[in-house]
Parts: sequence; structure tokens; C-alpha cells
Amino acid sequence: MPCDICNATGWKTVETDGVSRVTRCECWHQQTTERSISSARIQKRYAHCELSNFEQNGDSLRDAYRKAVRFVEQFPVVDKGLLFMGENGVGKTHLAVAILKAVIRTKRIQGYFYETGELLKLVRNTYASDTNEMDVLKPVLEADLLVLDDLGVEKTSEWVQETLGHVVNIRYSERRPTVFTTNLEDFPDSTHPKSLLFRLGPRTRSRLFEMCHWVRMEGVDSREVGGPNATPEAIERFEKKSPLSPKNRDRARGTLPVRSGGQARAHFPPKDGKGDLKWPGGRAGS
Repeated sequence: MPCDICNATGWKTVETDGVSRVTRCECWHQQTTERSISSARIQKRYAHCELSNFEQNGDSLRDAYRKAVRFVEQFPVVDKGLLFMGENGVGKTHLAVAILKAVIRTKRIQGYFYETGELLKLVRNTYASDTNEMDVLKPVLEADLLVLDDLGVEKTSEWVQETLGHVVNIRYSERRPTVFTTNLEDFPDSTHPKSLLFRLGPRTRSRLFEMCHWVRMEGVDSREVGGPNATPEAIERFEKKSPLSPKNRDRARGTLPVRSGGQARAHFPPKDGKGDLKWPGGRAGS
């Protein structure tokens, strides 16, 4: 149905100090915003994710929500991005997608959502086609806001570390805000399979430390307890029996991530100011 104000032209007439001029109609801004959200690569299973329906069950989730709202309000004048850390099902991806949608709507920017494994697969596929790898990476590197989901999900290799390091380093160098989510931990042991150091390498971990506020999220796995309307019995059963409950998880691994005041603590030698990555590109799989 055509807009009553602009009659579907996208322009409306306004009068200021007795002078008539034309400006963009609200319907045009709304349509442009919806197109930007549609092109942001947000997957259908996350289409419902909004700040307004994020479940804040627990202090860490309330703190994560407050940081998300502050990020949206201050964007693009933000000093750092966000790195949401936590186990499966605590709402990391929900909050990251909600931030992206809110920023697109309120600041009218272009942003993108990528799962880390999906992005790496797209880059790999260029090696068997006429597409250049930079055709895939260019929008990722230049987006006003990027959400990179499930950082570290891919089995580590020299190529994986170089490719992710290149993305992180360029966005760090250009001061482009990025929101990451990860199940990895900041273990000081560089050989631990769930360690940021092991999966991403010390240089990328260093960049993440500088370019993001690290936000710990803890809670029940919403998928395991039946969603946001979980019963107290389902939550109690999860906390007692699930291997993913904080109590059972920490007992099983026999160690805890090292944190200080909610922020990860560095476990590598001081930087010498020469840590820029030199990414040679090349073929995947090494």
C-alpha cells in the first residue's frame, strides 16, 4: 500500500521558516533499513533475536545485556568491540545478532553476520573457482560492523590462523568495531584444545585482547532445558546432570579460565609494537 505521506515516491515536502524543501520520507528510511538487515546474512534461525527478548537469567547475562545496549547507544563512537565468551546455549549469538540488527536500525549502517566456519569455507571455495578470495573477504574487512560467530570452531591449522588473523588484524588496524562469540577459554596453557592461544595463535589473541571488551556469559543451555520458558525442574535437572552445567564442567576439566574483574588476563610476553600480521594468502589445508 502506497505511503500516505509521499505516495510511494520516497520524498516528502517539509517547510522550515516559511521555505519548502523536500527530504526523504520515513517509509524510505524504513525500507532501506529492512533491506540492510536482509542483506546482513543473518540466518533464519536467528531472525527472532532482538535485545527486547534476550533472556537475562543471571548476573553475567544481565551484565552482558547492559554492555550490548551501551554498545548500540554509543556506536559508532566505541573504543572497542565485544567478545562474548561462554558455553553453548547461553545466548551469545542471540545477543550478537540483536546488536547487529539494532545498530543497523538506529545508525543506518551496513553490517554483516558470519559464522566462522562458513566464512572459512567460502574462502576455501574460491581456490577451486574463478572467484578471488578478496571478493569474499572485502565486505568482511570493510563492514561498518561485523559479527563473527563461533570463533575457534574450525579445527586449527596454519591456514586457519593466518586467515582469521588477517580479518582480525585489518579490522583492528582500521578501528572497525567487531562483535565476536566463542566457546573457547583464555587458558594460559597454549596446548589446551579449548584455549584461545592454541586455536587462534598468540598474535590474534593479542589483537582480540586490545580490540574487544571480553564479556563472560554463564547460564543454562537454553536448548537443553527447552527454550526461554524452561520450567524450574528442567533447569534444576540441567544444573545437576548436564555435563555442560558450570559445576559439572569445571569439575570435569579440573581447571578454570584465568580472569581478573571479568576481563581476561594476558599470559604472553609484552608486545614489541611489531605484531602486525603479514598474511600471504595461499591454499587451505596446511
